[in-house]
Amino acid sequence: MKTNVLVIGGGVGGLTVALKLARCGIGVTLVEQMKGSPHLYKGELVQPKTLQIFESIGLLPPVLENGHIINEIDLVERRDLSDASEEVPSQSMSYNILPKPYHHALMIPHETLKSILLEEAEKYPSFKYIQPGRFMEFENGLAKVKLSEEEVLIEADYYVSAEGRKSKVRDFMQVRQKEKKYDHHFLTVTFPRPKSLTEGKIISNHHTFLGLFPLPNNLVRSVYMIPKGSYKKMIEEGLESFYEKYLELCPALDGYVQKIDSWKQIQLMIPVHYHVSSYVKDNIVLLGDAAHSVHPMAGEGMNLAIQDGDVLGELFCWMYEHNLHSSEHLSLYEEVRRPRVHHILKLSHLSALAYSRPLRSLVTWRRKVMDQLTNDPVLHIKHMLNISGLGMWKETIIDRAIQTGVVPIRKEEMDYHLEKRHLFTSRDDYPWRYMEEEVKDDK
Repeated sequence: MKTNVLVIGGGVGGLTVALKLARCGIGVTLVEQMKGSPHLYKGELVQPKTLQIFESIGLLPPVLENGHIINEIDLVERRDLSDASEEVPSQSMSYNILPKPYHHALMIPHETLKSILLEEAEKYPSFKYIQPGRFMEFENGLAKVKLSEEEVLIEADYYVSAEGRKSKVRDFMQVRQKEKKYDHHFLTVTFPRPKSLTEGKIISNHHTFLGLFPLPNNLVRSVYMIPKGSYKKMIEEGLESFYEKYLELCPALDGYVQKIDSWKQIQLMIPVHYHVSSYVKDNIVLLGDAAHSVHPMAGEGMNLAIQDGDVLGELFCWMYEHNLHSSEHLSLYEEVRRPRVHHILKLSHLSALAYSRPLRSLVTWRRKVMDQLTNDPVLHIKHMLNISGLGMWKETIIDRAIQTGVVPIRKEEMDYHLEKRHLFTSRDDYPWRYMEEEVKDDK
């Protein structure tokens, strides 16, 4: 078999790059090893930058139609474990302070989003979808793929690994990958929600937290932090104990969380943090979890994969349009994506540390930091801009001092504004498009 680009892995990142290629008329074959839809919870929080990408490829209407808009995420600290009604007044991280029209996030079932991307890609004759098909190895520069009982060799100009954490392609590339593991795991499950629960919410005490993110059809996706190695014991204690842990933090879930009637509905998530040494080697490229894994605290994993796919797809289209085929040009993808991914990985890691240490003294510090962050106008918009993916506005020494309370928060009327230079432009996202213009300007 022959194709221009072979994409290995049919998740949202692989589908995004394949769709971009198909729209350009470039032959793309996507191989997905899972038969049918996997019964696994994956990313469902769509950040503003990803919404912007969907609008650029004409998919924003069906995505919005099948999703639930999130305007803010409320942060609640419990004071006394014996009294769930006793809580510190909540703080809110608001997406609405971002520039319109991308001033909100969206919750959408992961499989629904995949279906929207796949359905759109299948409209283009240059797109070929193989499922199930499992990548085995490279043989003489060709990809060996197992299709049912048959093994075939696929020849391509470029090979894209979108396989996820356990990437065989990454192993073949022999790139460095240093994993950072954490002292906690997560339980995640979706169940019916109260109609009043319409915005995101993170409820925490000195030893754990519960994240609640509303989905369409009156459902909620929940994430509950547990100590590493405690999962088996929790199963032995039974579902009643599990319900109590949720209700201890959020009594409003009484009558809803009990709809979970089997441990099979509850998934164990093990957070891992890594960033490979290189995304590109010769004609092979890594994207999404094959290249980097982000702590789920930030809700960024799925978004980073889609944003990788967007940039890589645009670069491939430009390379084929101008007949520029080299690893040097392919490396432009990494030049754009690596610094952004690195910044998000750093932010998510710091958030993970703030919520994972079971110390009462740390709760007081965390409460102070979050209060400063949400009440200082500059800190607030910097944080929301960075996690949105729409731009990057790094914190300064003064910002750090304000966060810790050493320096008082700024006043709203002070002259601090989000500027265009803080937002990613088309030139930032796809710099190769402007190379010819720069050469002409120099002349």
